[in-house]
Amino acid sequence: MKKTVLVTGASSGFGLLLATKLQKDGYDVIGTSRQPEKYAGKVPFKLLRLDLDDDSSIKAFIQELFGYTKRLDVLVNNAGYMVTGIAEETPLDVGRQQFETNFWGTVKITNALLPHFRKQKSGQIVTVSSIVGLIGPPNLSFYSASKHAVEGYFKALRFELNQFNIKVSVVEPVWFKTSLGENAVTSVGNSIADYDAYRRQVRAVTQKGIDEAEEPGAVVTTIAKIISGKSPRFSNPVGKMTGMILFLQAYAPKIFEGSILKSVKAAR
Repeated sequence: MKKTVLVTGASSGFGLLLATKLQKDGYDVIGTSRQPEKYAGKVPFKLLRLDLDDDSSIKAFIQELFGYTKRLDVLVNNAGYMVTGIAEETPLDVGRQQFETNFWGTVKITNALLPHFRKQKSGQIVTVSSIVGLIGPPNLSFYSASKHAVEGYFKALRFELNQFNIKVSVVEPVWFKTSLGENAVTSVGNSIADYDAYRRQVRAVTQKGIDEAEEPGAVVTTIAKIISGKSPRFSNPVGKMTGMILFLQAYAPKIFEGSILKSVKAAR
C-alpha cells in the first residue's frame, strides 16, 4: 500500500527537495507552506497552508489534511529557521520566537497528529534537527538551544510511542546548501563594544560555513532511507566530518573546543 507522507516547510530547502523525491518514488506526499498559493502548479505534490506559530492555523490544517486523506503514515518535521548572533546581544524576544517556531511549533504539529497515529497503531515521525543540536558553536546560541530542545523532546517521545508502533527519528545535518542560510535572521539588539572584533570574526566563520556548504542531496537520501527502513535508528548525523566532530566532543573535548576557538581566531 502506498504510504502517505506529510512534509512541513515543503516550499523550499530540504523540504521541497525531499517532498519532490518522495513523490517521484511513489509516495503520496502532502507538503505545507505558510503561503501555498505562491507555489500553485510549481510543485508535484499537494501543498496545504500551515503556520506553526499560529494555533488556529494548526487546527484548520488538521481538518483540511484529513479532509484530503484518511490515512497518514509519516510526518517529517522540517519547517524552521535560524537566528544568528552573539548570545548576550540577541534580544530575548528574538530568542523566544526562535523557540516558538523551531521547538514549540514542531511539538504542536506532532501532538496534533499523535491521536491519528495512536488510533491506527502505526506511524513514523522524522524530525530535521541539526548538528548544532548536538554541539554548541558560537554565534548560534538560540538556534543551537532550540535544536537541543528538539533532540531532548524526541529522545523521550520515542520511548512513549514505542507501545503504539510509532517510530521516531531525528536527522542532524551540518551546513548544506539550502535557503536556511539565506533566510537566517541576524540579530543584534544592544551592540556591545567588547564583542566588536569577535563578532566580525565569528560572522566570517559562520558565513564561510554557509558558502562552503555541501549539496543537500545527502540529507534527502538519508531521510528517504529512514522512511523506507524497517528499524531506523534515532539519531542520524549527516555530512562531512560529523563523525569526527561528535567523536572529538565526546572523547577529546580539549581538541574539539580548541578547534572551534582556533577557527574564530583564523578569521581575523
